[in-house]
Amino acid sequence: MSNPEIRTTCPYCGVGCGVIVSATRDGWAVGGDPDHPANKGRLCSKGAALIDTVAAEAKGDVRLTQPMVDGKPAPWDSAIHAVADRLSATLAEHGPDAIAFYVSGQLLTEDYYVANKLIKGFIGSPHIDTNSRLCMASTVAGHKRAFGADVVPGCYEDLELADLVVLVGSNLAWCHPVLAQRLRAARQQRGTRVVLIDPRGTASSDLADLHLALKPGSDVALFNGLLAHLEQAGAIDRDYALRHVQGLEAALEAARADAADVAETCGLDPDDLARFYDWFTATPRTVTVFSQGVNQSSRGTDKVNAILNVHLATGRVGKPGSSPFSVTGQPNAMGGREVGGLANQLAAHMNPDDPLDVERLRRFWKAPALKGGQGLKAVDMFRAIRDGRIKALWIMATNPAVSLPESDLVREALALCPTVIVSDIVHDTDSLRHAHIRLPALGWGEKDGTVTNSERRISRQRTFRAGPGAAKPDWWIMTQVAQAMGFGAAFPYRAAVEVFREHAALSDFENDGLRAFDIGAMARVRDGEYQQLAPFQWPLPAGAKRGTDRLYGDGRFSHANGKARMVAVRQQAPVERASLRFPLIANTGRYRDQWHTMTRTGLVARLSAHRPEPLLEINPLDALAADLMEGDIARVTSLQGAVLMRVAVTEAQAQGQIFLPMHWNDSYASHGGIGRLFAGHVDPISGQPESKHVSVRVERLITQWQALLMTSRALDLSNFPYWVRRDAGPCQHYRLAGDTLPVLAELADCEQLEFTDPARFLVRRAWLDQGRLVACLFAAPDLPSLATDWLTGLFTQPALLPMDRARLLAGRPPEADACAAKGALICACNNVGRHAIDAAIRSGNACSAADIGRLTGAGTGCGSCLPEIKEILRHVAPVAAA
Repeated sequence: MSNPEIRTTCPYCGVGCGVIVSATRDGWAVGGDPDHPANKGRLCSKGAALIDTVAAEAKGDVRLTQPMVDGKPAPWDSAIHAVADRLSATLAEHGPDAIAFYVSGQLLTEDYYVANKLIKGFIGSPHIDTNSRLCMASTVAGHKRAFGADVVPGCYEDLELADLVVLVGSNLAWCHPVLAQRLRAARQQRGTRVVLIDPRGTASSDLADLHLALKPGSDVALFNGLLAHLEQAGAIDRDYALRHVQGLEAALEAARADAADVAETCGLDPDDLARFYDWFTATPRTVTVFSQGVNQSSRGTDKVNAILNVHLATGRVGKPGSSPFSVTGQPNAMGGREVGGLANQLAAHMNPDDPLDVERLRRFWKAPALKGGQGLKAVDMFRAIRDGRIKALWIMATNPAVSLPESDLVREALALCPTVIVSDIVHDTDSLRHAHIRLPALGWGEKDGTVTNSERRISRQRTFRAGPGAAKPDWWIMTQVAQAMGFGAAFPYRAAVEVFREHAALSDFENDGLRAFDIGAMARVRDGEYQQLAPFQWPLPAGAKRGTDRLYGDGRFSHANGKARMVAVRQQAPVERASLRFPLIANTGRYRDQWHTMTRTGLVARLSAHRPEPLLEINPLDALAADLMEGDIARVTSLQGAVLMRVAVTEAQAQGQIFLPMHWNDSYASHGGIGRLFAGHVDPISGQPESKHVSVRVERLITQWQALLMTSRALDLSNFPYWVRRDAGPCQHYRLAGDTLPVLAELADCEQLEFTDPARFLVRRAWLDQGRLVACLFAAPDLPSLATDWLTGLFTQPALLPMDRARLLAGRPPEADACAAKGALICACNNVGRHAIDAAIRSGNACSAADIGRLTGAGTGCGSCLPEIKEILRHVAPVAAA
């Protein structure tokens, strides 16, 4: 590595944090970039563990390193021609509409651009969609209805300038921890008020001065009530609306119709509701942050517009500390939207339903095959594949067999599709198992290009390591396929910078000033300038020296007449409702240290330690009604299917609701994929599926035993009713439940140690190979409580000492090791366990989270563990003082 430091961008959420990767004697070290405007040196637990992820990917057979055609290794030339021949044959026999691409916010903008150009411009199919359809499609639709363009008006600094921040459907503390840190600091320094609007209590509740636990799906009623209140209080800025907004009166009429019974509709205390309305009315500097709790709904677009309406009615758009603010889930969700990666977009924010835009893009690309009209959105795309209308599918950097609703239908569609091509960095995902052609792509740190974060800031991802085997950049793979299909003149790219220049030039092409996305100043960027490119915000038109941090603050919007539009929306119930058969409503979301379907974070021991298995979070009264206790295994059933999860009883869940994490797939759990529960109910405007509101029932899975299995060998547990796996470094940890103990045939050649206590139904076994620990199993009626970090350490020993053999079956370490045990991981950034925090409190030297941070380091990283630390203080400190 010639350069000792590489400035790049984190590949996780849409905050877009700057990262510095430094060469070390043993590899690399990672830290936050203090000069990057998004994070100013901060990182979350996932960002801090990036090098752990890189190291984990380098071990074993995690990565896909060789093209595979029909199950056999192939050189790139053969693989490229196989892809080109099968797409060309499908095109010739069935026409362009029989071909589809399903891409990802994990792609770089240059990758996205080439994919969109190839399928829309030259294959002639409009059917390209992205997993951003599952994240931000309703925001895109809402922005376009209100502003005339898919534009986030504000910037991160607004969180620090606002006097009131409203978090709607956003667990900022876990999903965007660096932004939560910035908000927490503003709250401490400026006294910023925070309102959390979320059906459940979350880690973000710790930030909130007021928590409105509204009924799921009632957001439109809440904000319509606010709009009506603003009118009654005389807080509508009618002069601003007259000059800059259309639709005020129609929106007010709709709001009045919903306003009479908002407290009942939303299930809120009238006094709390009045407090929120009064705070919003009296606070000009208000930022409303909204995310997946708003978007992932069958009425998500209306929810977005209900939020935008109250900001437009009061002129609070694009002003310092005063704006609506959508925070995106993926690192390049916005970059994908810039190049037309969604089925209802064209490149450079042009409109597929506008003949002038279609003709403009056709001329720029010299692409006679480009046609107008929208393609199939994600849910409909996979239905079309199953129905045989789409014959060839290319999936890039995503795992739809897990992440989409109707996941069993998705798997059936993939199994039936005549040609499935998958580009990915790992060799095995639920979707890859259906691929006829597998193409190895470069991963983070290996590929070169740009991403755009939630505040419209474009940053570079840079190469600091070589890719494994034959892995190639996604843009290169598609360029080679385009050339092999006969489109070479339009795909001459030899480097990512060439794609970026064309992307920038297109944004400037015949731009009449109404297309807000414009980075024309970058159309002639030199190769060296691209390599040194500093983060910048768009728009950055030709001739401009710097980007624009806020948009629309002057009241000029992107609709043809320059005015914004308030949209009249009414409260409508979600598609599914609770019933006698399915009495509970399931909500879904992220865990703090995991990402998407765990193909990356699942490889890292410390990122899997905080939540080692998926938990069904349920209110105590609902648990009692279902005969469930803490630690039981429960079956969650909907009309679509069922999953199994361990029960966590908590008052953070409102009665009648449960919460399920989204991450687990078939590689990590027997029945953990929640996509099996969800029907394909979609927003009629955005096409975004509902994943926050499904009616379910829960019941206890009756088993005779639960067990912890630790193993350094691969084992086949596919026939067991319940298992969950996590990586623990030198071994894998499995949590099991069933009626009969597992017979592990893979360990038949090992020496076996055993202890049984039939009276208490305890069984403990260990398997050794030439004295080295290979596996151990601890079974009991309930999940055993063991010193798992000590047991994990035994797998690193070349041979067990005689004393360790005896302690192994007891599950108890020597006294010295017991004192050093971490316990449950609390702080992933600094690897601090529960035992260290408990000890600090009991010492009498820790009376606050700040004290615990000073003594242990916990909570001094990204801060997302601070709510949990405070909860430990509330419980342990009184006991310690007694």
